[in-house]
Amino acid sequence: MLLYLQNHSRPDLTFAVSQCARYTFCPKLSHEKALKRIGCYLQGTRDKGLIMQPTAELNVDCYVDSDFAGLWGYEEDQDPTCVRSRTGYITTIGGCPVLWSSKLQTEIALSTMKAEYIALSTSLKQLIPFKRLVESVWDSVGLKQDTLISINTTVWEDNQGCKMLATLEPPRMTPRSKHYAIKYHWFRTQLEPNNIVIKNIDSVEQLADMFTKGLRRVLFEACRLKSMGW
Repeated sequence: MLLYLQNHSRPDLTFAVSQCARYTFCPKLSHEKALKRIGCYLQGTRDKGLIMQPTAELNVDCYVDSDFAGLWGYEEDQDPTCVRSRTGYITTIGGCPVLWSSKLQTEIALSTMKAEYIALSTSLKQLIPFKRLVESVWDSVGLKQDTLISINTTVWEDNQGCKMLATLEPPRMTPRSKHYAIKYHWFRTQLEPNNIVIKNIDSVEQLADMFTKGLRRVLFEACRLKSMGW
């Protein structure tokens, strides 16, 4: 039931539910307490959801972030999973959230930059088909013929090294990135044809922050306000 809620109308639950869902095969008392805490949060915010406040410009924006080895020190240190990083992203159109995700990466990143680059690559696998869907819908209703409307797509990344690697001109591998070049450089050929721009954003403005880690209340509420409207 929590998975249904977080997938459809409660992105603020995504990180917590993702963490709990990892232990459905072998639940413990601590996981039961975590679920009850989520339930208490839902009870206190049962009249909340997504408040849609579309902007005048129907731009597609994707906010992507990662938490490098964020479970280290909190989980069993002999389990390789504890050093996996977490990918989090949220895609909006006209300022309204449409797609969001929080999941552990399938491999162990060796640096913050690699963790961010994996997250960037993962988010674009969803962003590119979504952008094509939006263009298809716009064509069918004739919106694309309006010169005042254009589909600008921006990916907001708060890691400078990741952004530089993704936008190097001409595209090339660096000595520190060549070991994952084959798997994660595929999207660089998709940026220009799909009119996708990668830009830097300050960590304080990063909407995807609440999808990668447990934030303090003030930071969590700030992210929730920007992404959900309350």
